[in-house]
Amino acid sequence: MDALRTIACLIYPDVMSLDVSGPLQVFASANVERQRQGLPPCYRIRLLADEAGPVNTSAGFQLVADGSWRQLDGATLDTLLVPGGLGESRQCANAPLLAWLRENEPRVRRLGSVCSGALILAAAGLLDGRRATTHWADVETLRQGYPEVEVLGDCLHTYDPHDLGGAAHLFTSAGVTAGIDLALALVEADLGRALALAVARRLVMFLRRPGGQAQFSALLSPEPSRVPRLATLLEWIPTHLGDDLSLEALAAQARMTPRTLSRVFSQELGMGPGRYVERVRLEAARNLLQDAQASIATVARLTGFGHAENLRRSFHKHLAVSPQDYLQRFGRTTQENAHA
Repeated sequence: MDALRTIACLIYPDVMSLDVSGPLQVFASANVERQRQGLPPCYRIRLLADEAGPVNTSAGFQLVADGSWRQLDGATLDTLLVPGGLGESRQCANAPLLAWLRENEPRVRRLGSVCSGALILAAAGLLDGRRATTHWADVETLRQGYPEVEVLGDCLHTYDPHDLGGAAHLFTSAGVTAGIDLALALVEADLGRALALAVARRLVMFLRRPGGQAQFSALLSPEPSRVPRLATLLEWIPTHLGDDLSLEALAAQARMTPRTLSRVFSQELGMGPGRYVERVRLEAARNLLQDAQASIATVARLTGFGHAENLRRSFHKHLAVSPQDYLQRFGRTTQENAHA
C-alpha cells in the first residue's frame, strides 16, 4: 500500500500562481521537515489541468500540469485544492470540470478551495447549505450569486478537522496567503501541531493563524472625504474608548438625533453605531494584546469592554478565538520566544 498522500491542485489559464504554489509549498516543506527528523516523506504533489502540459498563470509565467483531471479517479487523491485567479469565471462555466467535481467530491478525502476558487466549487453546487469564505473582494459575488451558501466574509478558512458536519471534508479559504494557513491546518491534522509549527517557522510565518482569524484588520477607517458627516466623530471615538459610547452619547457628540445618526452610519459605513464601536474597541484590544502591553483584564477595561468576559465574547464573535488564545499566538512575547 502506498503510504504517500497525494495532494493535487487544479490549474487553469490565468490561475493565481500564489494560490497554487503557496499551499503546495507547505506540503513540500512538511516532507523536508520529516526528512530532517529521519522520517519518510508523507506527501506526493500533483498539478492537474484540462490536459497535461504548460498552463499560463495570471502572473505571466507557466506552470506545468503533470496530468489531466479528466482521466483521474478522485479516490486516488487525499486532498484536492481548487485555486482562484483571473480565469476563475471561465472555469465557473466549464461544464465538464463542474461535472467532474460533483462526481468526484465524495471520492476525494478532502476537497478545498483557495481564494476565489470557492466560486468554482459553488458553481458546481458543492457549497449549497455549507459555510464558505473567499477573498474579501469576492465575498459579495459569492453571496449574491449563490444564495444557498452561508457566506462568512471575515475568516481565513472554514476547515475544521473535528467538524462532523462536513468541514473536515469540504472547505474553503480566503485570499492568497490564507491558502497557506489552510495548508498548515491540513498538515497539523495529518502530522501534528509540532510539525506544522516547524513548517511555519521554516516559511518565516512564525505561527499558524487559526481559521476564524479575520482576513484583515477589523477596522479599516474610511477616508474623511468618504464620510463627511461622520469624519469628526470617527476620529473622536478611538480616543474615548473607555467613555460612554452609547447611541445617545454618540448622537450628542455628533450633534444629531440618535435616529439620524443610526441612519447616517448605515448609509455611509454599512453598519450601526454600536457595531462600529465594538469593532473599534476590538481592534484596540487586539493591538494591545499583540504588543503584550497589559493583562487581558486591563485590556478589557482600557478598551471599554469593562470586564474580561465581555472581551472574550467579542473575540469569539468576530475572531472565533479567545483573548488568551490570541495572546498566546500573536503576542510579542510569544514571537520573541519563538525566535529565541
